[in-house]
Amino acid sequence: METEVRNTEPKAKATATSEAFEWLEVVVSALLAVVIIFTFAFRVATIVGGSMENTLIENEKVIITDWFYTPKAGDIVVISRNVENNADVSSDNGPIIKRVIAVAGQTVDIDFVTGVVYVDGIALDEPYTKTPTNTHYDVRFPVRVPEGHIFCLGDNRNESMDSRDSRIGNGGMIDQRYVLGKAVLRVLPFDKFGGID
Repeated sequence: METEVRNTEPKAKATATSEAFEWLEVVVSALLAVVIIFTFAFRVATIVGGSMENTLIENEKVIITDWFYTPKAGDIVVISRNVENNADVSSDNGPIIKRVIAVAGQTVDIDFVTGVVYVDGIALDEPYTKTPTNTHYDVRFPVRVPEGHIFCLGDNRNESMDSRDSRIGNGGMIDQRYVLGKAVLRVLPFDKFGGID
């Protein structure tokens, strides 16, 4: 009686090659998904300057998103100051990060002596500010926020160029079309990783 010997080596090689291609496909698909998500849904922004202290500190990195986003009071947003949105701009025209204080249709007034901000006649409770709002630029108050715009202030009120200054946006009012997104997560430094208030 003869014993039949089968060569299983080619089958094993084919299986290993097939598994390798499956793993490669999974890795490439995952990388592609990450690229698509960070291209269309999320971006990473680096904090420049001290206008948002103590909430956000210079060189911290945050993730922003504009996915189905409409600005609302209290949100921290990144705003483009470069209408062309190209990479070749001076730092004076770079994106800025501020807190939304009021949206279209609301009226903002500021008592620069006491440093209190009012929206629609109601004093805001602002535990996030580093200093009271004592610095006045050239925008005259009270102001009504026009349609399609927002009014924003930095949390470090006396060290922030924001909607109190007519050089920002349209006489201090920021066109919502230039909002790059809402800051949703601090990713660096790692010891401060988490949501942003």
